[in-house]
Amino acid sequence: MKKSVPLRRVPGFRHFWMSRAASGLGSAVTAVALPVLTFQQTHSPLRVSLVAACGTLPYVVFGLIAGAVADRTDRRRLMIVSDWLNAACLASVPLASALGMLTGGHLLVVAFASAGLGLFFDAGVYGVVPDLVGKERLAAANSSLQGTETVVRIAGNALAGGLILVLRPAGTLALDALSFAVSALLVRAVSRGTHGTAAAHGTTAPPPPRPAFTESVREGLRFLRRHPTLRVMTVVGTLQSFSGGAIVGQLVVFADRGLGIHGSDGRIGLLYMAWSAGGIGGSLLLPRLRRRFAAFPLLLGVLPAGALLGLAVVRAPDWRLAALALAAWGSAYLVVLVNTMTYSQEVTPDALQGRVNTTRRMLSSGLGVPLGALVASALTVRFGVRAGMSGAVVAVALAAAVVWSVQLRRWVRK
Repeated sequence: MKKSVPLRRVPGFRHFWMSRAASGLGSAVTAVALPVLTFQQTHSPLRVSLVAACGTLPYVVFGLIAGAVADRTDRRRLMIVSDWLNAACLASVPLASALGMLTGGHLLVVAFASAGLGLFFDAGVYGVVPDLVGKERLAAANSSLQGTETVVRIAGNALAGGLILVLRPAGTLALDALSFAVSALLVRAVSRGTHGTAAAHGTTAPPPPRPAFTESVREGLRFLRRHPTLRVMTVVGTLQSFSGGAIVGQLVVFADRGLGIHGSDGRIGLLYMAWSAGGIGGSLLLPRLRRRFAAFPLLLGVLPAGALLGLAVVRAPDWRLAALALAAWGSAYLVVLVNTMTYSQEVTPDALQGRVNTTRRMLSSGLGVPLGALVASALTVRFGVRAGMSGAVVAVALAAAVVWSVQLRRWVRK
């Protein structure tokens, strides 16, 4: 495939992009409907919090396992099976509701299982995308996928309220189940790529024998630990995710106590939209930046800019200024995360894609996001909401200090 061919004209990637858009839209609706349904069913704020926690807990529990499974099986088949199982899992909610058998425990199991199946799907994605488009086009492909995910998340969140009124919360989960079924069919239509495979390099040597499962996990950990740049960028990605958890976790409180936006004021939604819109901007910006800068040097400028933009949000005296700064900060945030993911896929051998990248995501999504939310809430309780939001700024500033210290050492060695 020539580099000049637009990604939308690559049949395999086009079908894959459509599958991500379909399931992403359904999941965005469920992100609103499932907490609402849980509260209606249990009247327990704790249960609602547990449902939210179930969205990230599988990364800690299954992160290493999912990566090893993806690298030892047909990734495309793993993704299809994960989608069908997710469809069945979510469909169990409206079915149980119709039969009068729905419980709070059922909802917790569904939240955990759905997130876990999504993790196994993602473990396959890390190897499939480079195979479809080639490593030289990963920045554009990942940016397209992340930008689409942001757009459908905004659309899904906006649609959720109306759908809940029409279909009731349990009924909206049936739509998400349908979206996973559509995704499975689209992934099945994805043609197998030729990039990064033995065939693409003119060789037909049989693959080496696979190690035992435990050794397979260790291989991924060793590669990540021994690759100096990827190791540093994993630390940076975790700090960046920490900041994201702090921002999202405290944004409502910041709006109320810092900007004077109370209760059901619609401006709260505008702040969330500003953060998400910034992510769309970042997805458009990254491919252009990667054409001019290598992955690591790019962080030298984007991370300090992100810290300054975060400081502008924390110090903003007015919600309009805060929204503008949030949008710009969101762009820098997404550039860092997608740049890190793209670099990891570029330097990781095909046979290790699942293990290395799920380990990375285990550290960022599984540990960074919830830890950021927890630390920010603790700071807010003890010192005030601007201190809580400042925790996100400190995390980004620390990430900037890490990359600059590494770069300075490299310059000194030269």
